[in-house]
Amino acid sequence: MRAPVKAVAAVVVIAGVALLGIFAWFRGYIAAPLMLPATGDVFVVERGDTLRRVAGRLADRGVLRVPAAFAAYGRLSGRAERIQAGEYALMPGDTPAMLLNMLVQGRVKLHSITIVEGWTVAELRKALAAHPAIRQTLEPGTPAELSAALGLDYPHAEGLFFPETYRFARDTPDVELLRQAHDLLRKRLDAAWVGREPHAVLAGPYEGLILASIIERESALDSERPEIAGVFIRRLERGMRLQTDPTVIYGLGDAFNGDLTRRDLQTETPYNTYLRRGLPPTPIALPGESALQAMAHPAPGDSLYFVATGRGDGSHFFTATLEEHNAAVARYLANLRQRVE
Repeated sequence: MRAPVKAVAAVVVIAGVALLGIFAWFRGYIAAPLMLPATGDVFVVERGDTLRRVAGRLADRGVLRVPAAFAAYGRLSGRAERIQAGEYALMPGDTPAMLLNMLVQGRVKLHSITIVEGWTVAELRKALAAHPAIRQTLEPGTPAELSAALGLDYPHAEGLFFPETYRFARDTPDVELLRQAHDLLRKRLDAAWVGREPHAVLAGPYEGLILASIIERESALDSERPEIAGVFIRRLERGMRLQTDPTVIYGLGDAFNGDLTRRDLQTETPYNTYLRRGLPPTPIALPGESALQAMAHPAPGDSLYFVATGRGDGSHFFTATLEEHNAAVARYLANLRQRVE
């Protein structure tokens, strides 16, 4: 009887050693780096994909060794059915264990888009449409139609999206990004309005947004924006026309050819602040944080006019009287001629 017992014992020992060997190999396998190029790789898990199918595709791409072992690892850990669809980025050094964690946690690759200060809604929608990772759901239309499609509180969508960099997963719909940008705009506008310097000339936050959009388009220098805001506030308080070129250009729309003429300044539109008193009916662009803060905290002073210096740095001359303004215009023209020469 001893011989059979010894044989069984030997088999058990051999099996145990083999199992330990398999276990050791398996541990080494899930901790070994995937086969990735130096730049990494990106792959997509489709809705309804099984872990086995994903493993097979990765093996076909040369990323994953022994796909059956990876699928078994998912089953043995109880997570094979919990992988999430999406686009994933793999980087050198990632292992099968890290890969499975990524799939189960849904740590998808994030794309980004930057909404630029001073863009119009038309420019924003063009950028969204050009982004390959954004799903297009909205039909082309006017700012009024966009506002209706998004269910916004205002009848016109111009100016209602905050300039910022937004990160998102592939196939995020354009509607979702626009709503995020609108929600952030509302928060920033409300905060600026609540903390503003008290003055009665602006009837509410929306008029503050309109003014901020004009400030945004009038200067790229953050340092000048409070002074520009002060000029516009004082002109509104005195019943003077704002006489600001960006509103005229916005009102002209596609008819503007890039060169603002005297005829343009005399063309009647709801946005021509050379012909109409007060603010235009809507914002004319997307104002950033510095423009909102300038609207809320206009610089004190007596300036009623400003004109570009012509130095090429975006700066302006600020003056209190028409006589001083005319002299500043002459200085602007002289500086411009000097730069050309």
